[in-house]
Amino acid sequence: MMLMDCTELYSLNQLVHLLRLVHKGCFKIDIKEFQVLLYGGQVVSWKNERREELLFMSSKANWKPPRAIRGGIPICFPQLLQFGNLGSLEQHGFARNRMWSLDSDPSPLPPANNQSSVDLILKSTEEDLKIWPRCFELRLRVTLSAGRLTLIPRVRNTDNKAFSFMFTLCNYFSVSDISEVRVEGLETLDYFDNLNNRQRFTEQADAITFDGEFERVYLSTPTKIAIIDHEKKRTFELWKDGMPDAVVWNPWDKKAKALQDLGDEDYQSMLCVDSAVIETPIILKPFEEWKGRQEISTVSSSYCSGQLDPRKVLYGFH
Repeated sequence: MMLMDCTELYSLNQLVHLLRLVHKGCFKIDIKEFQVLLYGGQVVSWKNERREELLFMSSKANWKPPRAIRGGIPICFPQLLQFGNLGSLEQHGFARNRMWSLDSDPSPLPPANNQSSVDLILKSTEEDLKIWPRCFELRLRVTLSAGRLTLIPRVRNTDNKAFSFMFTLCNYFSVSDISEVRVEGLETLDYFDNLNNRQRFTEQADAITFDGEFERVYLSTPTKIAIIDHEKKRTFELWKDGMPDAVVWNPWDKKAKALQDLGDEDYQSMLCVDSAVIETPIILKPFEEWKGRQEISTVSSSYCSGQLDPRKVLYGFH
Protein backbone atom coordinates (compact mmCIF):
# COMPACT_ATOMS: atom_id res chain seq x y z
CA MET A 1 0.00 0.00 0.00
CA MET A 2 1.52 3.30 -1.08
CA LEU A 3 1.01 6.25 1.26
CA MET A 4 2.02 9.88 0.95
CA ASP A 5 2.38 12.40 3.74
CA CYS A 6 -1.01 14.02 4.34
CA THR A 7 0.50 17.51 4.40
CA GLU A 8 0.87 17.31 0.61
CA LEU A 9 -1.66 18.23 -2.04
CA TYR A 10 -1.98 15.78 -4.88
CA SER A 11 -1.88 16.31 -8.60
CA LEU A 12 -3.86 14.04 -10.90
CA ASN A 13 -0.72 12.05 -11.73
CA GLN A 14 0.11 11.59 -8.04
CA LEU A 15 -3.42 10.38 -7.30
CA VAL A 16 -3.18 7.81 -10.08
CA HIS A 17 -0.14 6.34 -8.32
CA LEU A 18 -2.12 6.19 -5.06
CA LEU A 19 -4.76 3.95 -6.60
CA ARG A 20 -4.90 0.53 -5.01
CA LEU A 21 -6.90 -2.41 -6.37
CA VAL A 22 -9.46 -3.55 -3.78
CA HIS A 23 -11.39 -5.93 -6.01
CA LYS A 24 -11.72 -6.45 -9.75
CA GLY A 25 -12.72 -3.06 -11.14
CA CYS A 26 -12.76 -1.47 -7.67
CA PHE A 27 -9.91 0.94 -6.86
CA LYS A 28 -9.18 2.82 -3.65
CA ILE A 29 -7.30 6.08 -3.07
CA ASP A 30 -5.37 5.69 0.18
CA ILE A 31 -4.21 8.96 1.80
CA LYS A 32 -2.96 8.30 5.31
CA GLU A 33 -6.02 9.32 7.35
CA PHE A 34 -8.83 8.73 4.85
CA GLN A 35 -9.60 6.36 1.99
CA VAL A 36 -11.89 6.93 -0.99
CA LEU A 37 -13.13 4.43 -3.56
CA LEU A 38 -13.52 5.30 -7.21
CA TYR A 39 -16.42 2.84 -7.10
CA GLY A 40 -19.31 4.93 -5.80
CA GLY A 41 -17.06 7.93 -5.04
CA GLN A 42 -17.33 6.59 -1.51
CA VAL A 43 -15.25 7.51 1.54
CA VAL A 44 -14.68 4.17 3.29
CA SER A 45 -12.30 5.12 6.10
CA TRP A 46 -11.43 8.15 8.22
CA LYS A 47 -9.10 7.95 11.19
CA ASN A 48 -8.13 10.44 13.86
CA GLU A 49 -4.60 11.27 14.99
CA ARG A 50 -4.64 8.20 17.26
CA ARG A 51 -5.44 6.02 14.23
CA GLU A 52 -8.91 5.23 15.59
CA GLU A 53 -11.48 4.51 12.89
CA LEU A 54 -14.33 7.04 12.98
CA LEU A 55 -16.53 5.58 10.25
CA PHE A 56 -18.41 2.29 10.50
CA MET A 57 -17.88 -0.47 7.94
CA SER A 58 -20.06 -3.56 7.99
CA SER A 59 -18.36 -6.83 8.91
CA LYS A 60 -20.19 -8.32 5.90
CA ALA A 61 -19.69 -5.45 3.45
CA ASN A 62 -19.78 -6.61 -0.16
CA TRP A 63 -16.85 -5.03 -2.04
CA LYS A 64 -17.76 -6.60 -5.38
CA PRO A 65 -19.43 -4.32 -7.95
CA PRO A 66 -22.25 -3.79 -8.77
CA ARG A 67 -23.37 -4.08 -5.12
CA ALA A 68 -23.34 -0.97 -2.92
CA ILE A 69 -20.89 -1.03 0.00
CA ARG A 70 -22.42 -0.91 3.47
CA GLY A 71 -20.44 1.65 5.48
CA GLY A 72 -18.34 4.79 5.19
CA ILE A 73 -20.13 7.62 3.36
CA PRO A 74 -22.16 6.37 0.37
CA ILE A 75 -23.72 8.91 -2.00
CA CYS A 76 -27.38 8.66 -2.97
CA PHE A 77 -28.30 10.41 -6.24
CA PRO A 78 -30.65 11.22 -7.94
CA GLN A 79 -33.26 9.83 -5.53
CA LEU A 80 -33.49 8.34 -2.04
CA LEU A 81 -35.71 5.83 -0.28
CA GLN A 82 -39.32 5.70 -1.39
CA PHE A 83 -39.55 9.48 -1.74
CA GLY A 84 -38.51 9.53 -5.40
CA ASN A 85 -40.66 8.77 -8.41
CA LEU A 86 -38.04 8.40 -11.09
CA GLY A 87 -39.18 5.33 -12.97
CA SER A 88 -36.88 2.31 -12.97
CA LEU A 89 -34.21 3.83 -10.73
CA GLU A 90 -33.07 1.98 -7.63
CA GLN A 91 -34.57 3.46 -4.45
CA HIS A 92 -31.19 4.96 -3.51
CA GLY A 93 -30.25 6.06 -7.05
CA PHE A 94 -27.23 4.85 -9.01
CA ALA A 95 -24.29 7.07 -7.97
CA ARG A 96 -23.22 4.70 -5.20
CA ASN A 97 -22.68 1.78 -7.59
CA ARG A 98 -21.06 3.51 -10.54
CA MET A 99 -17.37 3.83 -11.30
CA TRP A 100 -16.24 7.42 -10.81
CA SER A 101 -13.11 9.06 -12.25
CA LEU A 102 -10.44 11.38 -10.95
CA ASP A 103 -11.43 14.93 -11.89
CA SER A 104 -8.86 16.32 -14.32
CA ASP A 105 -10.27 19.86 -14.11
CA PRO A 106 -11.30 20.55 -10.49
CA SER A 107 -12.06 24.00 -9.13
CA PRO A 108 -9.09 25.72 -7.42
CA LEU A 109 -8.37 24.80 -3.82
CA PRO A 110 -8.24 27.57 -1.22
CA PRO A 111 -4.78 27.87 0.36
CA ALA A 112 -4.42 25.81 3.53
CA ASN A 113 -1.76 24.05 5.55
CA ASN A 114 -1.76 20.33 6.37
CA GLN A 115 -4.51 19.62 3.88
CA SER A 116 -5.21 16.53 1.76
CA SER A 117 -7.75 16.69 -1.04
CA VAL A 118 -9.20 14.39 -3.70
CA ASP A 119 -11.51 15.45 -6.54
CA LEU A 120 -13.77 12.90 -8.25
CA ILE A 121 -16.34 13.15 -11.04
CA LEU A 122 -19.26 11.08 -12.30
CA LYS A 123 -20.80 11.82 -15.70
CA SER A 124 -23.98 10.40 -17.17
CA THR A 125 -23.40 7.39 -19.42
CA GLU A 126 -25.53 5.71 -22.08
CA GLU A 127 -26.48 3.12 -19.47
CA ASP A 128 -27.62 5.82 -17.04
CA LEU A 129 -29.59 7.67 -19.71
CA LYS A 130 -31.69 4.56 -20.32
CA ILE A 131 -33.03 4.66 -16.75
CA TRP A 132 -32.77 8.42 -16.09
CA PRO A 133 -32.67 10.45 -19.34
CA ARG A 134 -30.83 13.46 -17.94
CA CYS A 135 -27.28 14.55 -18.76
CA PHE A 136 -25.33 15.62 -15.69
CA GLU A 137 -21.93 15.98 -14.04
CA LEU A 138 -21.61 15.07 -10.36
CA ARG A 139 -18.39 16.21 -8.71
CA LEU A 140 -17.14 15.43 -5.22
CA ARG A 141 -14.25 17.03 -3.36
CA VAL A 142 -13.05 15.22 -0.23
CA THR A 143 -10.70 17.20 2.00
CA LEU A 144 -9.05 16.51 5.33
CA SER A 145 -7.60 19.47 7.20
CA ALA A 146 -6.87 19.86 10.91
CA GLY A 147 -8.86 16.73 11.75
CA ARG A 148 -11.96 17.95 9.90
CA LEU A 149 -13.34 15.83 7.05
CA THR A 150 -15.09 17.94 4.41
CA LEU A 151 -17.16 16.71 1.47
CA ILE A 152 -18.31 19.16 -1.21
CA PRO A 153 -20.69 17.71 -3.81
CA ARG A 154 -21.68 19.63 -6.93
CA VAL A 155 -24.28 18.68 -9.52
CA ARG A 156 -24.30 20.39 -12.92
CA ASN A 157 -27.09 20.12 -15.46
CA THR A 158 -25.43 19.49 -18.85
CA ASP A 159 -28.79 18.70 -20.48
CA ASN A 160 -30.93 20.95 -22.66
CA LYS A 161 -33.88 20.71 -20.26
CA ALA A 162 -34.39 21.17 -16.54
CA PHE A 163 -34.35 18.26 -14.12
CA SER A 164 -34.88 17.68 -10.41
CA PHE A 165 -33.03 15.38 -8.03
CA MET A 166 -32.55 14.36 -4.42
CA PHE A 167 -29.16 13.98 -2.80
CA THR A 168 -27.80 12.37 0.36
CA LEU A 169 -24.42 11.87 2.00
CA CYS A 170 -25.06 8.76 4.11
CA ASN A 171 -22.73 9.05 7.10
CA TYR A 172 -22.14 5.75 8.90
CA PHE A 173 -20.65 6.82 12.24
CA SER A 174 -18.72 4.32 14.34
CA VAL A 175 -20.04 4.32 17.91
CA SER A 176 -19.22 2.25 20.99
CA ASP A 177 -22.77 1.20 21.91
CA ILE A 178 -25.88 2.52 20.15
CA SER A 179 -27.87 2.40 23.41
CA GLU A 180 -25.37 4.91 24.87
CA VAL A 181 -25.63 7.39 21.99
CA ARG A 182 -27.76 10.52 21.74
CA VAL A 183 -28.33 12.97 18.90
CA GLU A 184 -28.91 16.65 19.63
CA GLY A 185 -30.02 19.45 17.33
CA LEU A 186 -33.19 17.84 15.94
CA GLU A 187 -35.55 18.49 18.85
CA THR A 188 -38.95 20.13 18.04
CA LEU A 189 -38.48 19.47 14.30
CA ASP A 190 -40.94 17.78 11.98
CA TYR A 191 -39.97 14.41 10.55
CA PHE A 192 -41.23 11.62 8.31
CA ASP A 193 -41.30 8.28 10.12
CA ASN A 194 -40.37 5.61 7.58
CA LEU A 195 -41.43 2.89 10.03
CA ASN A 196 -44.93 4.39 10.20
CA ASN A 197 -45.92 4.77 6.53
CA ARG A 198 -43.84 7.95 6.22
CA GLN A 199 -46.34 9.87 8.32
CA ARG A 200 -45.29 13.33 9.47
CA PHE A 201 -44.75 13.97 13.18
CA THR A 202 -43.02 16.54 15.41
CA GLU A 203 -40.08 15.47 17.57
CA GLN A 204 -41.01 15.75 21.25
CA ALA A 205 -37.81 14.49 22.89
CA ASP A 206 -35.06 16.79 24.14
CA ALA A 207 -32.55 14.51 22.41
CA ILE A 208 -32.82 11.38 20.29
CA THR A 209 -31.85 8.11 21.96
CA PHE A 210 -32.12 4.54 20.68
CA ASP A 211 -33.78 1.40 22.02
CA GLY A 212 -35.12 -0.13 18.80
CA GLU A 213 -35.23 0.21 15.01
CA PHE A 214 -35.15 3.87 13.97
CA GLU A 215 -35.60 5.46 10.54
CA ARG A 216 -36.69 9.08 10.25
CA VAL A 217 -36.22 11.96 7.84
CA TYR A 218 -35.96 15.22 9.80
CA LEU A 219 -36.94 18.35 7.88
CA SER A 220 -35.49 21.87 7.77
CA THR A 221 -32.71 20.91 10.15
CA PRO A 222 -30.07 23.28 11.56
CA THR A 223 -26.60 23.57 10.10
CA LYS A 224 -25.13 21.67 13.07
CA ILE A 225 -26.06 18.28 14.55
CA ALA A 226 -24.23 16.61 17.45
CA ILE A 227 -23.84 12.83 17.76
CA ILE A 228 -22.74 12.10 21.33
CA ASP A 229 -21.07 8.81 22.23
CA HIS A 230 -21.30 8.57 26.03
CA GLU A 231 -19.04 5.54 26.39
CA LYS A 232 -16.20 6.95 24.29
CA LYS A 233 -16.84 10.46 25.64
CA ARG A 234 -16.63 11.70 22.07
CA THR A 235 -18.95 13.94 20.09
CA PHE A 236 -19.20 14.03 16.32
CA GLU A 237 -20.09 17.50 15.08
CA LEU A 238 -21.84 17.43 11.72
CA TRP A 239 -22.00 20.78 9.92
CA LYS A 240 -23.85 21.03 6.62
CA ASP A 241 -24.97 23.58 4.06
CA GLY A 242 -27.27 23.20 1.06
CA MET A 243 -28.70 19.94 2.45
CA PRO A 244 -31.57 20.96 4.75
CA ASP A 245 -32.83 17.51 5.72
CA ALA A 246 -31.26 14.78 7.88
CA VAL A 247 -31.88 11.03 7.87
CA VAL A 248 -31.31 9.17 11.16
CA TRP A 249 -31.18 5.37 10.89
CA ASN A 250 -30.30 2.29 12.90
CA PRO A 251 -31.68 -1.12 11.86
CA TRP A 252 -31.57 -2.73 15.34
CA ASP A 253 -31.36 -6.49 15.75
CA LYS A 254 -34.16 -7.95 13.60
CA LYS A 255 -33.50 -5.73 10.58
CA ALA A 256 -29.74 -6.30 10.89
CA LYS A 257 -30.28 -10.06 10.63
CA ALA A 258 -32.43 -9.52 7.54
CA LEU A 259 -29.74 -7.51 5.71
CA GLN A 260 -27.30 -9.80 3.91
CA ASP A 261 -24.47 -7.26 3.95
CA LEU A 262 -24.72 -6.38 7.66
CA GLY A 263 -23.45 -8.50 10.56
CA ASP A 264 -26.04 -9.60 13.11
CA GLU A 265 -24.43 -7.52 15.87
CA ASP A 266 -23.18 -4.63 13.71
CA TYR A 267 -26.16 -2.43 14.57
CA GLN A 268 -24.71 -1.96 18.06
CA SER A 269 -21.67 -0.08 16.77
CA MET A 270 -23.16 2.11 14.04
CA LEU A 271 -25.45 5.08 13.55
CA CYS A 272 -26.36 6.81 10.31
CA VAL A 273 -26.96 10.55 10.42
CA ASP A 274 -27.16 11.79 6.84
CA SER A 275 -26.99 15.20 5.20
CA ALA A 276 -29.82 15.20 2.69
CA VAL A 277 -32.06 16.96 0.19
CA ILE A 278 -35.33 15.00 0.24
CA GLU A 279 -38.50 16.96 1.04
CA THR A 280 -37.94 19.62 -1.64
CA PRO A 281 -35.84 18.28 -4.53
CA ILE A 282 -33.33 20.54 -6.23
CA ILE A 283 -34.40 21.83 -9.65
CA LEU A 284 -31.63 22.77 -12.09
CA LYS A 285 -32.16 24.54 -15.38
CA PRO A 286 -29.75 23.76 -18.25
CA PHE A 287 -26.13 24.48 -17.24
CA GLU A 288 -27.06 25.49 -13.70
CA GLU A 289 -25.12 23.99 -10.79
CA TRP A 290 -26.03 23.01 -7.22
CA LYS A 291 -23.41 22.86 -4.48
CA GLY A 292 -23.58 21.33 -1.02
CA ARG A 293 -21.09 21.13 1.82
CA GLN A 294 -20.59 18.86 4.82
CA GLU A 295 -17.94 19.00 7.53
CA ILE A 296 -17.43 16.40 10.25
CA SER A 297 -15.13 16.80 13.24
CA THR A 298 -14.86 15.29 16.71
CA VAL A 299 -14.58 16.93 20.11
CA SER A 300 -14.12 15.36 23.51
CA SER A 301 -17.17 15.28 25.78
CA SER A 302 -17.51 14.58 29.48
CA TYR A 303 -20.14 13.68 32.05
CA CYS A 304 -21.74 16.38 34.16
CA SER A 305 -24.24 15.21 36.81
CA GLY A 306 -24.91 12.11 34.75
CA GLN A 307 -25.22 14.04 31.50
CA LEU A 308 -22.76 15.30 28.95
CA ASP A 309 -21.59 18.85 29.52
CA PRO A 310 -23.89 20.82 27.17
CA ARG A 311 -21.25 23.50 26.62
CA LYS A 312 -18.98 20.96 25.00
CA VAL A 313 -21.78 19.79 22.74
CA LEU A 314 -22.87 23.27 21.70
CA TYR A 315 -19.54 25.06 21.57
CA GLY A 316 -16.99 22.29 21.20
CA PHE A 317 -15.04 23.07 24.38
CA HIS A 318 -12.15 20.70 25.04
